[in-house]
Amino acid sequence: MLEYSLSHWLTFFSAAFILTLSPGADLAFILAQTIRGGRKSGFAAMLGIWGGTLVHVILAIIGLSAVIIASAWALAVVKWGGVLYLLWLGVSMIRGDGGAEKQSHLLTLPLKPRFWVIFGQGLIITLLNPKVAIFFLSFLPLFVAPEAGPVWAQLALHGVLLIAVATLVEPLWVLIGERLTARLRQRPRLAPWLTRGMGAVLIALGVRLALVGDA
Repeated sequence: MLEYSLSHWLTFFSAAFILTLSPGADLAFILAQTIRGGRKSGFAAMLGIWGGTLVHVILAIIGLSAVIIASAWALAVVKWGGVLYLLWLGVSMIRGDGGAEKQSHLLTLPLKPRFWVIFGQGLIITLLNPKVAIFFLSFLPLFVAPEAGPVWAQLALHGVLLIAVATLVEPLWVLIGERLTARLRQRPRLAPWLTRGMGAVLIALGVRLALVGDA
């Protein structure tokens, strides 16, 4: 049961690593939160995204994602909810929390990130991205082998392994972001502009999501 060839795993893990390294809203959010609040905020964002991804895997297994995608209005609600949320986060980062002076000052002090708030934001970003649902419904079935065992078990295995690959890659981005934050503490005047830049990236991703397909 659930036995695969070596070529199967080489193909799957190669594709998984490439997809994990591809830039998107999840990576931008992780880096943005790491720069704003340090390692703890970055890991909170990362765990929230992983949680949302796991939910998408479960929905794909039980077929709910297919139902949502088949329904034009449901897909539109999810899509535009994700668009508005990304735009809101991006605008919030550009506006800042109290102005450039306060942002610069915050980088010189130990921060106490709101772990569960950031976790929830990462979860929502992933759940409200219909591209993730479409991805799992199109990617995971590619690795289902009729002779390997129950389809649901194969989907679950490959979905969990895809998240496992992310655990090997995405923590590195948090550490990179943390080093960048350390440099910013030495040059605090640059901090507000980098935060605004990450906000602009989130807005751009929201606009890109809005332009994908027919809402």
